[in-house]
Amino acid sequence: MGEVRFKSSLSADEIENNFKDIDFFSGIMAGLEEALAYEKGTARAATFARKKSLPDVNVAQTRKSLKMSQKAFASVLGVSTRTVEAWETGKSNPTPTARNLIFLISQDHTLVTKLQARV
Repeated sequence: MGEVRFKSSLSADEIENNFKDIDFFSGIMAGLEEALAYEKGTARAATFARKKSLPDVNVAQTRKSLKMSQKAFASVLGVSTRTVEAWETGKSNPTPTARNLIFLISQDHTLVTKLQARV
């Protein structure tokens, strides 16, 4: 396997400058400490609030109420048809962002028209 190369419109200096104030190690450590606290049952309330604040969504029900195929619904959400199929069969769960978007769409069907306009 050859060397992996990424293309960017930014110069190397601009890319480096974007990350100069970020401490990746601290972020990773904080995540690991939070996971450990959750496993031990000592996680702070904020950890649970963040996880519990996600709305429950029924992907198939939402899609069917819109009278959309899996392919059309996937296009609106910016995911693959297989992803929608996996959500509907319970093989995987929508990401928090996708879950929030599906919830909003289920509450206001006009959002689909707005999203379709950008596709």
